Amino acid sequence: MNPGPSILLVEDNPMDVDLTLRAFGRRHLTNRVDVARDGEEALACLARWEGGEAPPAVVLLDLKLPRVDGLEVLRRLRASEAGKAVPVVVLTTSGENVDVRRAYELGANSYIIKPVNFEKFVEVAAQIELYWTVLNARPTA
Repeated sequence: MNPGPSILLVEDNPMDVDLTLRAFGRRHLTNRVDVARDGEEALACLARWEGGEAPPAVVLLDLKLPRVDGLEVLRRLRASEAGKAVPVVVLTTSGENVDVRRAYELGANSYIIKPVNFEKFVEVAAQIELYWTVLNARPTA
């Protein structure tokens, strides 16, 4: 069975990484989930895409990251030929209007505030999986 395109999760909090992976596991997600644990690791992924590696179906991007923050990662993704067409869903605890506005100004495709309740998070994971890995049309190479 073809697992489909990967998902890149950019998240530094180990508990949130675990929560996200468990939520996708509960949904029996077949897509591989790669994890970048800070902004520099996310930008290293971008460098690999620029080198010809297939980009993910979607990037799930936290904003509050060490080394390079999520908004800077988003800015650099959108400035890159390899990253400008990759859908980016900001998945963060921040509901501050300034963060929401700035994320959209920098080219985020969606902004989701992380639910605290696990069952709600599973619902969010289901929506992300269905829309971004199944329904959303992606350009081919």
